[in-house]
Amino acid sequence: MNPADLSEDYQKKAIPAHLEESIALVRQIAQNSSDLLINPITVGGIHCAVCGCEGMFSTTIMTSLIIEPLTGIPAQSSSTDLFSHIQEKLLLSLDRPVVRNYGDFFRLLHSGFVILLAEGQSKALAFGVQGYEKRSISDPSGEENILGAQEGFVETIRTNMSLLRRRMKTPLLKFELSQIGNLSHTDICLCYLTDRVPPQLLRQIKKELAAAKLDTVLSTGYLQAFLEKCRGSIFDSVSLTQRPDVLCSKLLEGRVALLIDGTPFAIVIPKLFVENFQTLDDYNYKPFYAAFSRWIKYLAFLLAVLLPAFYIAVSMHHPELLNSTLLLILTKAEAEAPLSLPVETIFVLIMYEIIREAGLRLPKAVGGAVSIVSGLIIGDAAVSSGLISTPMLTMVAISVIAGFVTPDLNAPITILRILFIIAGGLWGLFGIGLLGMLALYNLAATENFGFPATAPLAPFVARSMRDVATRVNFRKMQSGNFTVEEYYEQNS
Repeated sequence: MNPADLSEDYQKKAIPAHLEESIALVRQIAQNSSDLLINPITVGGIHCAVCGCEGMFSTTIMTSLIIEPLTGIPAQSSSTDLFSHIQEKLLLSLDRPVVRNYGDFFRLLHSGFVILLAEGQSKALAFGVQGYEKRSISDPSGEENILGAQEGFVETIRTNMSLLRRRMKTPLLKFELSQIGNLSHTDICLCYLTDRVPPQLLRQIKKELAAAKLDTVLSTGYLQAFLEKCRGSIFDSVSLTQRPDVLCSKLLEGRVALLIDGTPFAIVIPKLFVENFQTLDDYNYKPFYAAFSRWIKYLAFLLAVLLPAFYIAVSMHHPELLNSTLLLILTKAEAEAPLSLPVETIFVLIMYEIIREAGLRLPKAVGGAVSIVSGLIIGDAAVSSGLISTPMLTMVAISVIAGFVTPDLNAPITILRILFIIAGGLWGLFGIGLLGMLALYNLAATENFGFPATAPLAPFVARSMRDVATRVNFRKMQSGNFTVEEYYEQNS
């Protein structure tokens, strides 16, 4: 049989009872891959074979927990008695599924399991002895905090599951493992609290994941498109987090999380827009300071999106709004610039995006050189030569720095900033107001699986303003905020 043809339908092909035929099929399906390890062994007088994938299992664990107990099994009359003896009288490993087809065989083999085949048995025994290399738990790179835990998710899905379980020691926290990807068979895990999650939300998420016919899943972006129902929105309707403590707080609100093997990010469904301005440290500081910090974030978002556009609109269309001193300063500065205000601003922003991308993609050893060169060329040489005016560069710099305060909104801020600059340059404050209404309409229309991204502002929930407009202490927050389950109950 052609290996290519066999590889297409091996998923449901049953394991034959004859050992030599079974081993031959394993080699044929794997096309004699170099990392396939098959070792014939006699266990209890029965001819067997131990199969593994090189680099995926722990040799030490396999030797002490699998090989040594197997070699000590007394003689058995048949392979059926041998498997019964292993299953009933030996522990070997806690994770020990029974394999009946080659689809499960290779999925477990490539997940770090060691599999035992025996003469006369049309099934195999798998033992979880995973020992592949993995990154240790470390600080989350994108969600820094001062007073919270200093550990984040890693690339191994079962390690991430244990990080959640350590924080929520309740049987109500449920994990549902499955595989996705026709070739990669990537492990994914749905996480939710059974008493908090709306059943219809869970059904819809499972339906969308089942509809994802992908060959492989290498990161969150592969599945994020299937979990965002509002495709015309510029704002995300699902969120990503690297922090187990943040994810636990979302689960308590009735949301669903998706862990993907191979990526240190968890997908949270659905997402609220106000969450972009909330951090874990908000709940560790005094309420008065946390409220002040939160309003700083709101202000920073407005500055990041609107400041360059307001500068252009006022300078070009509404100079009467400026006092005489400021108007003279701006007029003198812009008179020497060779480009119009909108073109000049967009040019600076594009240069900033190029520099930012270069700093992200370059090796760390030379990444610092980007900051030096960009500071010398744009910050000093461009202004000294008169190519860019100092007030314009100042406005753009303030806008860019303000955008760093809400990193989750970096993508929409980047696009909206340029759109508002164009609108302000063409139609002044009227254009900014018109585009602002369109942006608000787009945000209000953003929803995911029937849950609006603007909640709890629209629909308005008064008690949730304790954690949106301000941040009260936990004595007052004990009654809880508006949850996903409550919204579905009110609108069902």
